[in-house]
This record gives sequence, C-alpha cells and structure tokens, in this order.
Amino acid sequence: MVGAGAKILGAITIGDDSRIGANAVVVKPVPANSVVVGVPGQVVVRTQRQSSVDLNHTNLPDTLGTAVAQHLERVEELEEKVAIHHHYGLAHQVHAPLGGAWRGDDFQI
Repeated sequence: MVGAGAKILGAITIGDDSRIGANAVVVKPVPANSVVVGVPGQVVVRTQRQSSVDLNHTNLPDTLGTAVAQHLERVEELEEKVAIHHHYGLAHQVHAPLGGAWRGDDFQI
C-alpha cells in the first residue's frame, strides 16, 4: 500500500507486505513487513503481521519527535557543561571562523 502523496525516488525495492505512509518520501530500499513514515522516510519494522489494511496512524512511532527529544537532551547536557566552565572561569570567548578557518591558540588537536 502506498499512501496519498507518497514519493518513491529512484529504482527502490519495496519489500512484501510493506506500507508507505501518506506524504512519505522513500529514498532507500524498504524491507518486508515494514512501514515507512516521514520525510525522508524512516523505516519501522512491524512485529506483528497485519491481516487487513492498517490505517491507524496513531500506533506508529514518532521518529522525528524522538529525534528532537534526543537533541534537546543533548543540548541541555552541553549547556550544563558550559555553565560549569563559566562558573570556574574556564570558558573561552567563542568566535566564528575567519575566512572559513578557525584561528587562535585557545584550542588544540
């Protein structure tokens, strides 16, 4: 089943008994018994075979929401580290690269 407005870009194999969600953009092969949702399409492997058409989209995982939540957690961790560095006077002035290259002796590789 391919949902309304979905796009399959290129010569891509869609596995047996798979479903492409509405407006999803498929950019890589889809394994059998899967559901593809989102842009770009994220593959969700189903654990149970469906005997009829399953259109209950509320049961699909929110892959983008999960990714955003993970990024927010990481940002909070980094902000805590920066706050600790500022508290102990360890923070350096953050500056943008000049001419496409970082310059200065405030960092080492």
